[in-house]
Amino acid sequence: MTNSGNKNHTSKTESLLTSAPLGKKSTYISTYTPSLLFPLPRKSKRDEIGITGALPFYGSDFWRGFEISWLNPKGKPEVAIGEFKFPCESPFLIESKSFKLYLNSFNQSKFESVGHVLSLMREDLSQGAGVPVGVALFSLSLASTEIPALPGINLDQLDVECDQYQPDPSLLKVNGVRTTETLHTHLLKSNCLVTGQPDWGSLQITYTGKQIDHEGLLKYVVSLRDHNEFHEQCVERIFMDIQRQCEPEALTVFARYTRRGGLDISPYRTSVQDRADSDEASRGRLVRQ
Repeated sequence: MTNSGNKNHTSKTESLLTSAPLGKKSTYISTYTPSLLFPLPRKSKRDEIGITGALPFYGSDFWRGFEISWLNPKGKPEVAIGEFKFPCESPFLIESKSFKLYLNSFNQSKFESVGHVLSLMREDLSQGAGVPVGVALFSLSLASTEIPALPGINLDQLDVECDQYQPDPSLLKVNGVRTTETLHTHLLKSNCLVTGQPDWGSLQITYTGKQIDHEGLLKYVVSLRDHNEFHEQCVERIFMDIQRQCEPEALTVFARYTRRGGLDISPYRTSVQDRADSDEASRGRLVRQ
């Protein structure tokens, strides 16, 4: 695609964002309204970071919903925790506030069974995303209360000096030692593309290849601190920057963003196809989720 084509596609996406519900006052609609879902194309941001052909990764965006309720046929409320799996190859992501408004629209509607609710959610979300979306609903009595810690080496105690707060891939360095390791940090912060409000998260990176300099990696993560981008887009940027700068043989990037409005989002990208459906990506929430 030419530069003018990229700019044209980006301007269309920016125009779409102006009509998204995020950052605007919204009316609470409590009866089932699937049209509340607001899909946004992934393409323009992928063009921006140089993904123009086949995707260089596998994975999904894992959402967890804690404010899901509806009425049974007798009018009695039911509540559940929901887990949603959006494949990264979907042409659209769902804008987060529209997702919350959509889930709220179940609150005062009657459904014959949890299976009926599941079926509707799968149909609506799959239509919005452009590919089949996985949906699971769990009774609170069956939900896991385990809060695991991230595996691997924690980078947060490194004594580094930081002065870059916009993405700076040049901070990523390697040495000649080949290794396989898992690293994590809780210092990930970026800002919402629409509202500019902060998004907080924990980041886990597993790779095989020349050893990535730990201090440089931490400073790179910190360099995202004032950057405006949706969660899913931010993780793809991180993946591509590490892939280009460090050239690992295998790479997995997994971000666990904190909950907002009863929803948390955990984008998972990997270069290893066999890891795309790893149970690692669907483990229980972290302490901040």
